[in-house]
Amino acid sequence: MQTSQTYRIHFGVLFLMLIAAFLVNLSIGSVSIPLKEVFSVLIGNGSSKETWQYILMDYRFPKAITAMLAGGGLAISGLLMQTLFRNPLAGPFVLGLSSGASLGVAILILGASAFGGFFGTMLLSQWSLVIASAMGSFLVLLAVLAVTFRIKDTMAILIIGLMFGSVTTAIVSVLSYFSNSEQLQQYIFWSFGSLGNQSWQGVLILGICFLAGLTLSVFSSKSLNALLLGENYAKSMGLHIKKTTFILILATSILAGGITAFVGPIAFVGLAVPHLVRQFYKTSNHLVLLPAVLLFGSLLMLICDTVAQLPFSEFTLPINAITSLIGAPVVIWLLVRKRKLFF
Repeated sequence: MQTSQTYRIHFGVLFLMLIAAFLVNLSIGSVSIPLKEVFSVLIGNGSSKETWQYILMDYRFPKAITAMLAGGGLAISGLLMQTLFRNPLAGPFVLGLSSGASLGVAILILGASAFGGFFGTMLLSQWSLVIASAMGSFLVLLAVLAVTFRIKDTMAILIIGLMFGSVTTAIVSVLSYFSNSEQLQQYIFWSFGSLGNQSWQGVLILGICFLAGLTLSVFSSKSLNALLLGENYAKSMGLHIKKTTFILILATSILAGGITAFVGPIAFVGLAVPHLVRQFYKTSNHLVLLPAVLLFGSLLMLICDTVAQLPFSEFTLPINAITSLIGAPVVIWLLVRKRKLFF
């Protein structure tokens, strides 16, 4: 049994590891920047080279913050869904939010061919893709929330969410069939996920979404603990199941939908990080699990982004592929070693 003091030590170590990964992420890339220069820029003294200053402040710093927000947000939303549905295979996109975002982007990219010149370029700008993705996720969210008011069974909500995902995926497949190679290539690149090319304004909006989802999650921690013991027990404790379900789905939608809108669909993190944390901490207390998955998710995403940058190369691997290539073997090894899924 781990004490609160032990948890605080663990969180402190994780936080130090997160800072180290953050600094390494800023330093490594196609252009290697010494750590002392990174420190100098971060404390406001500037860099000895104007190029390094530009790379850090306009590219790597926003990208590193985006990585932490995306990793932590996906991990928290995955934990919420696994607890709500009491299903170890549930993830942040189980409600069809990712499929809805993909549908919005697919419609935008396919429809852009109907416009030429200035309008076509404007439609396929970064912000138009963000808005299309957000709108797709939002429409699926409205449909799922409408269902939660009519159906009491959370498993039925899970199945309906999966069906929404299947329908939107089918529509995307039809749109892809009628698209040309250039449109398909752009859509596929979006589906790979990307943490780079984020403006400070975009990072600010993503940070607001993250804080909103995190706040709802923290205030729901006691409700999450009660749900683990079953809905009947939760009701006996005075928990309003419909209200709690609504809040948890809303928090997940804000986190997963906002992250998908800005960085694309990123697999694995939301599904696997909660399992990794449970394997290490052996607890079901969400007051411990929430900060743990936040730190683990942020750390994992920073590590994956650092690997994806291919140091001293101008190429960057798809972040979606790296998260699964690095993370999946770790989870498999842990489950084989423990021979049991702690849930």
